[in-house]
Order: sequence, then structure tokens, then C-alpha cells
Amino acid sequence: MKKPLKEQKTVLLILLSNIFIVFLGVGLIVPVMPSFMNIMHLSGQTMGYLVAAFAFAQLLMSPLAGRWIDTYGRKKMIIIGLFIFSVSELIFGIGTHVSVLYLSRVLGGISSAFIMPAVTAFVADITSIEERPKAMGYISAAISIGFIIGPGIGGFIAELGVRAPFYFAAGFALITCISSLFILKEPLTKQQLLETIQLKKDTNFVSDLKRSFHPLYIIAFIIVFVLAFGLSAYETVFSLYSDHKFGFTPRDIATIITISSIFGVVVQVFMFGSMVDKLGEKKLIQICLIAGVVLAVASTMISSYLAILLITCFIFLAFDLLRPALTTYLSKTAEKEQGFIAGMNSTYTSLGNIVGPALGGIFFDVNINYPYLFAAVILFIGLVITMMWKEQQSAGSLAK
Repeated sequence: MKKPLKEQKTVLLILLSNIFIVFLGVGLIVPVMPSFMNIMHLSGQTMGYLVAAFAFAQLLMSPLAGRWIDTYGRKKMIIIGLFIFSVSELIFGIGTHVSVLYLSRVLGGISSAFIMPAVTAFVADITSIEERPKAMGYISAAISIGFIIGPGIGGFIAELGVRAPFYFAAGFALITCISSLFILKEPLTKQQLLETIQLKKDTNFVSDLKRSFHPLYIIAFIIVFVLAFGLSAYETVFSLYSDHKFGFTPRDIATIITISSIFGVVVQVFMFGSMVDKLGEKKLIQICLIAGVVLAVASTMISSYLAILLITCFIFLAFDLLRPALTTYLSKTAEKEQGFIAGMNSTYTSLGNIVGPALGGIFFDVNINYPYLFAAVILFIGLVITMMWKEQQSAGSLAK
């Protein structure tokens, strides 16, 4: 029997710290990237490829990491992931050649493939079905807070030198890795891990990928892809759009993103659990997709700073609520295969993160409004797909 969430506070706090530190590390380097580009003489195209290298490595590793999480346990994968993340940040900081930076980003993608699914599966293991939405909301909030605080801290640390934020990110990750080693206890018994290994005995990456097309899972996974696709296409061009169309300064853009992120975190922490209780995951997902479509289109029709701030607040909120709602739904369907579900969740997210920014950038060069309209179309397709959810779920249940 699972302990109440209150008794798991320390464990949950460590797990949330792991996620927070990773995304804090990602955020820390944001303010120094333009300076870093100049020092290393990197083109915008190279920076784009570095982002793609991270997402591609995460994509390739996610299914394998999902299997290892179910085979070797959550704790081991979290610790290995944090150690690799620490090494990747250190390598980026000391790197003086672009090939070293690519190596760093590949290691970063691998670490992300280990940490995110392992933490999600760990949280699912220690929470009841009733408590899970609240816990998944906390994970999403930890990600958002890391992104919010990261750039601010990174800007302050950068006073010590342009490479300093990378060293600090490496240090933070190593400290969290060591604390997890001593504080976390594997949530699954050896017997439970053996049972999971038996389930996976005749499976491999290809069979896992095929199994993700099972009617019980595929609709949710498609929406995971659509969300990552639409969100990354939207976010990739947000600063470019704001700069080119309205002449906003970096401070203006940072203010919009910070306020929008804080708004999203507050709602996630204090309201997400009750929203799922009242609406259910499916209805909440559909409401968020509708809001995303309407607001993405509206983004192309406004010009005042206040209007842009309001719309950005609510579109980021829609995305922030979508992520934990989908994760909660998938974890409820996973039963004994939390690692498989979390790994595939990461796989489909990575696919969206690779394709979305690339197409968003291409559309931006054609017409400044096209990336937002493109994101709206993709989210609308996701909404249409959810209309088939009920039939597919019942078909999936029969197929079990």
C-alpha cells in the first residue's frame, strides 16, 4: 500500500529538486549564450544544430532509458542521469571547439532521457491515483520555476565570467546527484523489478515503439507530440517575433516570459489538482488545446504590450496545464510499466522538439505570422484527435 503524500514529502522534495536543478542549469546559460556565440564565433545555424543535437540524443535514448528504468530501478537512472548532466555542463564550459560543444549537448540529451522519465515513474510509484495529479502538477511547476529563476541567476553568475554559469550548473547537478544517492530509496522491491523484467523479456525498442501505437496509449502520445511540436514552434520564434514586429528589448521579452511563467506556476501548484478532480484529464486537455488555438491566432492580431502580456500569460498557462494532465493520464494507464510510458512520453516529446523549431524557423522566414498560425493548426489537429479518445480508450480496454 502506498504511503500518503504527506509521508513522502522528503522523497518528493528530492525528486522535485532533481528536476528543478536540471532546468535551472538549462536556464542559467540563457543570458550568456549570445556572448558565448561571439567568443566561439558560432553562427545561428550552429546554435540551432546544438539544440537539435540535444533533442535528437534524447529521442534515441528515451525508449532505452524507459526500459532500463523498469529493469534496474528509478533511483539508479536518476543518479546516472544527474552525473551525466553535470559532466555535460562542465564540458560545455571548458569547450574551445565546436565538436566539444556537440558532445556536451549529446550528453545533455542522454541525461534528460534518464532523469525526466525516472522522476515521473518514481512519483507515480509513491503516489495514489487520487494524489497523482497534484504531484505531476508539482513536477511541471518545478520545471517552470527552474526556467524562471535560471536566467536571473545566470546573469548574476556571468559577472564572474562568461563560462561561470556552466560550472555552477555542473556543480549544482553533482550536489543533487550525491544527495539523491544517500536520501532516495528505490520505490520498487527486487520482486517488483523482476516481475517487470519478465514482462519485458521478449520486447525491444522496435516492439516498444509498436506498443506505443496501442489504442490505449496512442491518442495521448500523439497529443504529447502535438504539444511539444506546437509549443516549441511557438516558443522558438517568440523572441524573434517580439523583436521584429514590435521592437521589444530583451528586457521587455524577459519580463513577459517571467510574468507568464510565474502565473503558470501559481496555477499549477494551487489549482491543477482540483481542476483535474472537477474536469478530468480529457476535458482539461481539450480546454487547453482550444485555448491554445484561439490565443495563437489572436497573437497575430494584437500590438499593445499589455495585450501581448495577457495573451502570452494564458497561452503559456494552457501549455503548462496540458503537460501534467497528459502525464497524469498516461501514468494512470501504465500500471506496472511506468518506465515504458515515461520513456515513450519523452520519445514523442523529443520528436516534437526536433521538428517544431525547424519548421517554425522556416515559416518565420516566409512570413512573420506563419509560425503562430502553424502552431494553431497543429494544436487544432490535436483537439480533433482527442474527440476520438473515448472510442479508442474503450477499444484499448477490450484489447487488453
